[in-house]
Amino acid sequence: MAYNLLKGKKGIIFGALDENSIAWKTAERVHEEGGQFVLTNAPVAMRMGQINELAEKTGSQIIPADATSEEDLQQLVEQSMEILGGKIDFVLHSIGMSINVRKGKHYTDQNYAWTQKGTDVSAMSFHKVMQTLYKADAMNEWGSIVALTYMAAQRVFPDYNDMADNKAYLESVARSFGYFFGRDKKVRVNTISQSPTPTTAGSGVKGFDGFIAYADKMSPLGNATALDCANYTVSLFSDLTRRVTLQNLYNDGGFSNMGVSDAVMEAFTKE
Repeated sequence: MAYNLLKGKKGIIFGALDENSIAWKTAERVHEEGGQFVLTNAPVAMRMGQINELAEKTGSQIIPADATSEEDLQQLVEQSMEILGGKIDFVLHSIGMSINVRKGKHYTDQNYAWTQKGTDVSAMSFHKVMQTLYKADAMNEWGSIVALTYMAAQRVFPDYNDMADNKAYLESVARSFGYFFGRDKKVRVNTISQSPTPTTAGSGVKGFDGFIAYADKMSPLGNATALDCANYTVSLFSDLTRRVTLQNLYNDGGFSNMGVSDAVMEAFTKE
């Protein structure tokens, strides 16, 4: 059901790859709620995904951009404002990548060149996106910027590897830059800590099926889906959350406040 929560609002959505991705679901929901947006992803990711289908479905234009490139981001912001006819109201940063994870390198045996690349893509890119928007004065007052994160930023999930460090960095950037964006531009910056979700990127983590099953048994409401996250993101883009900023918001069915659940205890007792 749509409520026109984003009628008249315009933005940029990073990271839509295929119909399993949270950014893809968010784009669909933003469109349903009356929002307009530009879609963007790295050229290599665009070749892997089906972003053209999403653009056609939502009446959106695509601007290829490497989120680690300041030049690309500047062009993205300028072109987006031209296409959308003015300043921007919302931005979704849904980007993450670890070469160490992809190549099966253990956390205690990292290739640091790969680590730096993953940090640049997964976390520093968020600072670069916001710095570009900030310097260009591209955001409308009471705009909203959201990045997606995971609870491994606070707790140990061994196979999440250096992505845990990337997410911790991402959350810190949200708070630090969010202060200046709020003070100077009246723009909100938040992160959503989502349940483990079977996206193309998430599924590359070793033992991911176990992550999902465990989290689902631990959470009183069960795991939040990609659509749940899209709905939550829409609420953060809307005017209903104008005073919410600098927050890391858990969308995880209650997992983040659980110590143990009956279902998990039963599984151990049976063993």
